[in-house]
Amino acid sequence: IKKQQQDVLGFLEANKIEFEEKDIAANEENRKWMRENVPEDSRPASGNPLPPRLFNDSRYLGDYDAFFEARENNAVYAFLGLTAPPGSKVGEHLLPGSL
Repeated sequence: IKKQQQDVLGFLEANKIEFEEKDIAANEENRKWMRENVPEDSRPASGNPLPPRLFNDSRYLGDYDAFFEARENNAVYAFLGLTAPPGSKVGEHLLPGSL
């Protein structure tokens, strides 16, 4: 989990994408919010959803696997619901909601 979190954070920081990190290990309110906002069809069969989970405000975007796939397809900005900066090699190859 920690390696996946570092991977996501490193990508966001390297591309100067603003984000807010919410610690669910030390904050029960954040943990409750995440569990309530991960859609039913994106939850594991048993147990609680594990981080990292990505949101744009309160809109659920996906888990690490979805982020990784978007990054591999040069579609992270579309995945995040953002407009890619001009000249970005990480373009908008996927339509929002197509993951």
